[in-house]
Amino acid sequence: MSKVIVYTSSTCPYCTMAKEYLNDKNVEFEERNVQTDSKARAELMAKGYTGVPVIDIDGEEIVGFDKARIDTLLDK
Repeated sequence: MSKVIVYTSSTCPYCTMAKEYLNDKNVEFEERNVQTDSKARAELMAKGYTGVPVIDIDGEEIVGFDKARIDTLLDK
């Protein structure tokens, strides 16, 4: 099973869509809200990102909500 981390914020509609998509596919994931968790925000910025969603699937990062890329990485 893939290790999935989703970096989100409370007001991001694409974050909500990404989480709903993963839930619909029965994919377990860890949500890290950069708006409420300063450690998560620091992690994301250390990776070089300032926007969300960023989806990490087994170390591969997807910026934004990209269904095709998510499916490709989950099917590995």
